[in-house]
Amino acid sequence: MKALVTGGGGFLGRHIVAQLLARGDQVRVLGRRGSPDLEKMGVEMVCADIQDAAAVERACLGMETVFHVAARAGYWGSWQTYHGPNVVGTQNVLNGCRKAGLRKLIYTSTPSVVSAPGNLEHADERVPYPAHYGCPYPATKAEAERLVLAANGQDGLLTVSLRPHLIYGPGDPHLFPRIIDRARKGLLVQVGDGTNKVDVTYVENAADAHLLAADRLGAGSPVNGQAYFISQGAPVILWPWINLILERLGLPAVRRKISHGAARAVGAAMEMAYTVLPLRGEPRMTRFLADQLATSHYFDIAKARKDLGYAPRISTEDGLERTIEALQAL
Repeated sequence: MKALVTGGGGFLGRHIVAQLLARGDQVRVLGRRGSPDLEKMGVEMVCADIQDAAAVERACLGMETVFHVAARAGYWGSWQTYHGPNVVGTQNVLNGCRKAGLRKLIYTSTPSVVSAPGNLEHADERVPYPAHYGCPYPATKAEAERLVLAANGQDGLLTVSLRPHLIYGPGDPHLFPRIIDRARKGLLVQVGDGTNKVDVTYVENAADAHLLAADRLGAGSPVNGQAYFISQGAPVILWPWINLILERLGLPAVRRKISHGAARAVGAAMEMAYTVLPLRGEPRMTRFLADQLATSHYFDIAKARKDLGYAPRISTEDGLERTIEALQAL
């Protein structure tokens, strides 16, 4: 396979690249910055912004498959800062695929595209997109996913969307560092009653799912034009899991608590302050973040098991052990 990986220098992207190289595929990476370590591994680097339509089109030339991983993630920011990378960037990738005659596009989405107030328990792919989103990230990712799935079958392009939830593992630049930083500063506060369950996904398992999806796209395949939730297949109870991580790292457990409703009220006030005042950075709490920290959101991966042949190769416990060991070695 000749594969282009957008965002291939990022956390998940690097694991997809590594797995492609390990089986002998030819890999090109499109990213905003160079990655000398990837070049040493035989990867062709294209340094460009995903919003540069001409650069994306050039990057697609000569390829057969695109893994579109690049995106802006987060829970705070203006609509424009998310719409450009997530929607315009995805449209550029689709246009590049069509002009270059690519056959397959695997899109990295998120379960947040179906986020809504309340719990999502054992939810499957029949859950609809909500009418309203709590912040620009899930809204723009949902818009991009719709574009990708609607493009299936057009100009010979086959598409699929994967929705891995809370990806973790060695080298994670987002989830664990944020937890650890806030714990060290004494800023971690349990939101809700602490019984909510959430899905997590070890990064190598998420990469596995991407390669499985690429291999199964084809004429008459049930995978074509479909979305799939990806996870460990066994949710964790969020706050005890966070405390386990902190304990293993020698950090104090989370003791302070706030109700879900109170956290949403604080979040609303902080959103207003950061919108009206010239404050830098991001608020410690928003209504969307309060919902994510207090409610259950875990998903049925039976469809991915059936259509993709997906099964978590590395258990949640083994994945956590590998992650802790990597953090302790820093």
